[in-house]
Amino acid sequence: MREEKEIIAKGWLLDIMNCIEKLNKKDFTLEEVYSFENWLSKKHPENKHIKDKIRQQLQILRDKGYLDFLDRGMYRSNKL
Repeated sequence: MREEKEIIAKGWLLDIMNCIEKLNKKDFTLEEVYSFENWLSKKHPENKHIKDKIRQQLQILRDKGYLDFLDRGMYRSNKL
């Protein structure tokens, strides 16, 4: 069970990273990532709190150095 949860968590991180890459810009907003909500909800139909999950994954990516938090709702990718 624990391994399954870890795989799902990694799936979410990869999905959010893909969303950021699809934006194709270094600086982006939370609202821009929210634009993928429909796609993410189809990919993860068990999750009924997509926006919460997006914010959570952005925090994890920030903590891992993948992106920087600039201001409320503003981020900068360190990978583009």
